Amino acid sequence: MLTGAAVLLGVTAGQAQAAEVSYATKCVPPSGIGLPDVNGTTKVEITAPATAKVGDTVDVVWKFTQAASKNPDIIDLPANSVQPSGTLKAAGAQSADIAMQGPRENPAIPKGGAMTLSDMKGSLKLTAAGQVTLTPDAYVVNALSTDTRCTPTQAVQPSATITVTAGGGSSGSSSGSPSQSASPTPSGPPGGSGTPSSSSSATPTSSPTGGSGQTDFTGKVVDIPYTCQSPIGEKRATSPVQINAKKSGGSYGLTVQFKKSVMNSPIDIPANSVKPSMQVTLGGSDKGSVKVTGPTNAAPVKQGAPIEIPDLTGTYKPGATGESTLSPGVLVIEALGTTTTCTPDSTAVSLTLNTEEQAGGASGGGGSSSSSSSSSGGAATGGGGLAETGSGDHGALKALGLVAGTAVLLGGAVFTFLPGRRRLR
Repeated sequence: MLTGAAVLLGVTAGQAQAAEVSYATKCVPPSGIGLPDVNGTTKVEITAPATAKVGDTVDVVWKFTQAASKNPDIIDLPANSVQPSGTLKAAGAQSADIAMQGPRENPAIPKGGAMTLSDMKGSLKLTAAGQVTLTPDAYVVNALSTDTRCTPTQAVQPSATITVTAGGGSSGSSSGSPSQSASPTPSGPPGGSGTPSSSSSATPTSSPTGGSGQTDFTGKVVDIPYTCQSPIGEKRATSPVQINAKKSGGSYGLTVQFKKSVMNSPIDIPANSVKPSMQVTLGGSDKGSVKVTGPTNAAPVKQGAPIEIPDLTGTYKPGATGESTLSPGVLVIEALGTTTTCTPDSTAVSLTLNTEEQAGGASGGGGSSSSSSSSSGGAATGGGGLAETGSGDHGALKALGLVAGTAVLLGGAVFTFLPGRRRLR
């Protein structure tokens, strides 16, 4: 009783009488890396105003006093590489799920060190008089482009209570209403230096090109939804892609451009360590595919800097006479001995050409034209019309996070959970 009284006396006026709650938690590491689900303990303290009026918007803070994991003895986590998000349950006079999110701020976490997570913030508009309790629920930890999802396995006790009185209180301004991350952001694979597509609702069309004397052909920007398989699991993302062509004799030099760079490197990447390539899919009169490739990164990429895919180039030799279509196909990223393969969930025609059959051309049975490693062309602005697939955190092509390190780095080393003092490898 004396301890409880001391706690109450120590609460600043206007602040909720927050108490630390502890609850058993089941954490699911990223899929595809072979780690089992792990049970740990989460300790949380919620802070909010002690009293408020109907109509007020109150700010709420979720503080981790203990996360359900430690960093295993495999790799050091760099500073500002971990971001938490989660859901806070409001109950009593009103029910609501409050989206909480913290900044990507953490000290460097050494091997075996405690997982340090930033404070998460959110806001709640009060709609009914009475007692409103605030209870922590599931949360997500994002580190080095991977998500680990943690869910309570027992009933969790409220950590704070707000007494809400009737009467038109003025709506307080919140520090923001963060939404739960799962990933971070939509979007697409890293791209060139061009600008993002201006619209995702317009339906692209592609008319056949290639009149007498014309040598340069510009394709439409099309949004391509990818599913990417890598050592760290499966990810989805949508990227604007454009295919351009330059005619030389009976063949065409192709340039494939990714329109935006939306992924930051989780760690430093050495120069000449990332090699991209793609298969351009042929259709219409012609069949098969054309391999296009890009150069490796000429300069190192610092942690936090954008990872860009350069222009991919190759040579298309037609195997049929008529209208031949070119569409983005499978994208492959090779880096430091690892490979990520991104397959379109659906594709769209970026360029249609009036072609004439050439000896040894692609023609008919799924053969591939020869490839070229020369680079040409630049980024352009465009739009696409395919519906984006996956959830909103797929903005960045997170599956390509492996380019920042080896499979050992991202193959589950980040989140091996340690219930208590027992370390699960």
